[in-house]
Amino acid sequence: MRASRLLSVLLLLQTRGRMTARELADELEVSIRTIYRDMDSLAESGVPVYADRGPDGGYSLLEGWSTRLTGMSAEEADSLALAGMPAAAAELGLGRVLAAAQLKVQAALPDELAERSRRIAERFHLDAPGWFREAENVPTLTGIADAVWNQRMVRLRYLRWGEEEVERDLEPLGIVLKAGVWYLAAQPAGGGEPRTYRVSRVLQLETLDAHFDRPADFDLFRYWTSAAASLTASLYQAEAAVRLSPCAMELAPVALRPHTARALAERSWPTDDEGWTCAVIPMESIAATRSELLGLGPEVEVVSPSMLREQMASAAKGLAALYEA
Repeated sequence: MRASRLLSVLLLLQTRGRMTARELADELEVSIRTIYRDMDSLAESGVPVYADRGPDGGYSLLEGWSTRLTGMSAEEADSLALAGMPAAAAELGLGRVLAAAQLKVQAALPDELAERSRRIAERFHLDAPGWFREAENVPTLTGIADAVWNQRMVRLRYLRWGEEEVERDLEPLGIVLKAGVWYLAAQPAGGGEPRTYRVSRVLQLETLDAHFDRPADFDLFRYWTSAAASLTASLYQAEAAVRLSPCAMELAPVALRPHTARALAERSWPTDDEGWTCAVIPMESIAATRSELLGLGPEVEVVSPSMLREQMASAAKGLAALYEA
């Protein structure tokens, strides 16, 4: 642990230049006294580190001196796959491991490439969750991730969508982060067709001693793409004919669900004499589509099906009565 920290101190000074004891302590989450001891140890081992006194002082390496002792641990190398998603890495319990790996990569790069790396990090950031959505509570995520990596079976108590609790023995194959929501792809113990589980609905997790052989033909990307397409197709099995005002068409990308907005944008729809767009949108259910379209207020009219039109009219009457009272 201490040797790893000493290397981190050395690499921080090499990549960032002069740093104060406070900055180093904050970066490595240790006390200032620990940093003082680490500096003494580096100096005793022959590293040309020196301290400048005063308000603008700090620790520095002798100009032109650098180390190439940047060998990564297996965990650090694995964590680089999440280099663009620090929040996700932290949720998986890899935050500090990822930071150490990135530091080692940066130290090993030639000066020109290291500068490009820093500039990119300063200018681009990936924020996976959608707007106005609270992060889900996923206390079992790190345990699930560990089981996926080490190919160990798990027993979990899971809350299904009908609020029914079930217990499953599973072979976890992979984890997917979709719009800020974590999902587990797993197959039943002993093999079978993989299924998808929302990690926030895992109520209890037990990692079993038994290991399993990962299917040689399982591809997480291909599985998730197919599963997501199947879910969308199963949800949207009906259609609704609607009229949308020009204002509604402008609001559609932000006011409607992505699948609905995409259906409106993918083709050119006719307009009527009033300038309203006549379109057909995919419909998950009467209730869901009603709630979705009510967000557009008087800027949308449902033409069919009749049940959806009646429910929109009923909701509009209820709102009018509420505000006229």
